[in-house]
Amino acid sequence: MLKHLSTAYALLPRCLLSPTPRSLSRTCRLLGRMEAAVVRCLPGEPKLTISFCLGESQKHMLRDQDEALGKALTRISNTIAKNHTKAKKSKKNRDQEPSEAAEPAVVKLFFRGDEVPDTLPNSEAWQDGAVLQVGEVKYNIQRNAPTFTTAELPVSLMAGFPVCPKLEVEFGNLQDCEFMWFKENSTNTSPKAAKEFPASDGGWTQVGCERVHVPSNQDIGFRLKLHCTPKDGNRSGRSKELVSEGAVEAGPGVCTCDNRHAYTSKVAEWPVVRVVSYNILADIYAQTDLSKTVLYPYCAPYALQLDYRQNLIKKELAGYNADIICLQEVDKGVFVDSLTPALDAYGLDGVFRLKEKQHEGLATFYRRSKFRLLSRHDIMLSEALMSDPLHSELLEKVSENRDLKDKILQRSTSLQVTVLEDLMKPGRKVCVANTHLYWHPKGGNVRLVQMGVALQHLSHVISTVAPGAPLVFCGDFNSTPNSGVVQLLGETAVPQQHADWSSSGPEETCCMELISTFPPLLSACGQPAYTNYVGGFHGCLDYIFIQPESMQVEQVIPLPSHQEVTTYKALPSVAHPSDHIALVCDLRWNP
Repeated sequence: MLKHLSTAYALLPRCLLSPTPRSLSRTCRLLGRMEAAVVRCLPGEPKLTISFCLGESQKHMLRDQDEALGKALTRISNTIAKNHTKAKKSKKNRDQEPSEAAEPAVVKLFFRGDEVPDTLPNSEAWQDGAVLQVGEVKYNIQRNAPTFTTAELPVSLMAGFPVCPKLEVEFGNLQDCEFMWFKENSTNTSPKAAKEFPASDGGWTQVGCERVHVPSNQDIGFRLKLHCTPKDGNRSGRSKELVSEGAVEAGPGVCTCDNRHAYTSKVAEWPVVRVVSYNILADIYAQTDLSKTVLYPYCAPYALQLDYRQNLIKKELAGYNADIICLQEVDKGVFVDSLTPALDAYGLDGVFRLKEKQHEGLATFYRRSKFRLLSRHDIMLSEALMSDPLHSELLEKVSENRDLKDKILQRSTSLQVTVLEDLMKPGRKVCVANTHLYWHPKGGNVRLVQMGVALQHLSHVISTVAPGAPLVFCGDFNSTPNSGVVQLLGETAVPQQHADWSSSGPEETCCMELISTFPPLLSACGQPAYTNYVGGFHGCLDYIFIQPESMQVEQVIPLPSHQEVTTYKALPSVAHPSDHIALVCDLRWNP
C-alpha cells in the first residue's frame, strides 16, 4: 500500500513538470481550473491562430480575421466530431462492433458572462479573458499571450561552465520570464535513452531558478531539465520544458581566464567603461586539416570542436562583466545560436557584420543598461576605397601599382562601426570600431591602405553623426608594435620610406606618405609580449586604441602568465579556446 502511495505522489509533480496534452487536461481538472486556449491575432495580418489541447493532441487552427465567429466555432465542433468518429472506428476494428456517427459537440464563446454573437468577426470575438466552451470543457482565452517562439538547450554541457538556453519570446520580456532547472535523479548516459525517454525516467530535483545555470561537479553524469514560463510583467503564457540531449560532462579544470576574472568580478561603475577585444578563432578555420596537422597539432582534437570551445568562450566573456565587447572571427551560426542568447542573459545586446564571401565576421556587444545603439556605419574596406569619394586621393596613389591595387581589392576585410549613446548621460556618444585586418605576414602594405581607409571613414562618421564623440578602436590588426599600422595610429603618420610599403616585394611596392585623420591614439593595453601564441609564432597583434584626451586607462586586466599559456605548449588548448588572448581594460570616460 505504501509503495502505491509513494508512486502516486511521485507522479503528481512529474505531471506538472512534464506537460503533455493529456497530463495538462487531467491536471487542470484535478486543480479545478480552466485550461488555456491561446489566440494569436495581430493587426495587419489576415489570419489568426487558435491553439488548445483537445483530448490527447494539441490543435492549431488558422482562421481569417474577418471571418464570422460562427464559422470558426463550427469548425471546432466538426473537428471534435471527426476525432470522435475516428476513435469509434478504431474501437470497431478491435471489438467488431458497429460504430455510430458522432454528434457535433456544443461549442460556444463567452465574454464577461455573455455569449458572443456568431456574426462578430474573429478579430473582435476572441478577446483576452473570454471563455471557450467545448462540450463540458472550458478554456480561458489568452489573446497574444507571452509565447516562446524558440527554446533550445545547448548540446554540450560542462561542469563549471554556464548553460545559456537559446530563447526568443513573442508578446513577452525575457527579463520577466521564470526559470526552474532540474537535475536527473539517476544517471543515464545513453544518448539513445535520452531521446526515447526525454523527461519521464528517473525523477528530477530542482537545482536552480535563474535564466543561466552553472552545473557543479555533482551534476556530472546527469541530464538537466529547464522548465521555463514566458511572461510579460505579471502576465504568463504556456510553459515549455527542455531536456538536455546528453549528461553534464567534466570540465577542463583551471582555465586561462580564471585568474583574470578576479579583476572583473563586478560590472564597472560609471563613468568607467570596461572594453574587451578578442579574436575567438572561427570554427571554419579551427576545423581545417591545416589547423589540425600544421597550425595546432599540439591541441587535443576534442578541444578544437566548436561545442567545447563555445563553453570556454561563454564562460570567459561572461566573467569579464564587460560593457563593450568587440569580437573577430565570429561564425554567423555562433553569433546567432550561441553568443547572442548567452550574452543577452548577461545584459548585453549585439550586432554582427558578416565578412563578404565568408562565413565569419565581426560582432560588437554593448551593455544595454549603459548604452543605446544609435546607428551603424559598417563598410567593406576595398569597396569603400573604390566607390567613396572620401578615399579618392588614396585610391589614386594605390592605383599607381596595379598588382597592389588588385590584391587590396580582392580582400573582403570589413570595418564594423557602431555609434552608442551613454544612457547615464543622454546625448553623450561614443564611436566603437572593430576590424580584422589582412592576415598575411608580408601584407604590411595592404594593411596600411586598409587602415588609411578605416581612419578616413571613422573621421567622417564622427564628424557627421556624432561630433565630439571619442573613438574606441578594437581589433586584430595582424600588426606588430613596430609595424606601419601601429605607427600610423600612435604617431599619426607613416613616411614613404617605411619598410611596410615594400613588405610583399618590389612588384607590389607603393611609396607614399600616409597621414591619420585623428590625433595620436593610445594603445590602452600597451604592447604586450604577445596576444597570439601558436606553435610557430607569438607576437602582439591585437589592440584597443583610444583617444587619451577623452578617455584614460583605469585598469588593464593582466594577461595570462606565460606558464598558463604554455601549459599545453601553445594556444588553443583544452584550457583556452582560441589562438589569441582577449584584451580587457577599464576606461574612465571624462564626464
